[in-house]
Amino acid sequence: MRIAVGNDHRGCELKTTVISVIMDAGHFIHDFGCFTEDAVDYPDIAEKVAEGIVKGEFDRGILICGTGIGMCIAANKVRGIRAAQCYDVFTAHRARLHNNAQICCLAAEEGEGKVKVIVED
Repeated sequence: MRIAVGNDHRGCELKTTVISVIMDAGHFIHDFGCFTEDAVDYPDIAEKVAEGIVKGEFDRGILICGTGIGMCIAANKVRGIRAAQCYDVFTAHRARLHNNAQICCLAAEEGEGKVKVIVED
């Protein structure tokens, strides 16, 4: 599977874990950034990930910001995208299976352990 990943400055550290889990599962990753902890305009990154999915360049996306809310709102502004804030395994499963979400939005503030379980599952 081809997965696009993006984050704001608050999600840099967590993104490293997310990418590792996805690559260990054998999936292709494209990282849209950001790559430093300097403040960025997260809607720009969300738009790049979402547009890549709409164009068929990627199958799924994962977006990370402090709460996951901002990235989710920004991604859902792209026509044809269904992004969902996933705060546990149950919501991640439901978002994908019942709502056909293409993008999972994660909260960096949730911590590595909880988010790792969501991504692995």
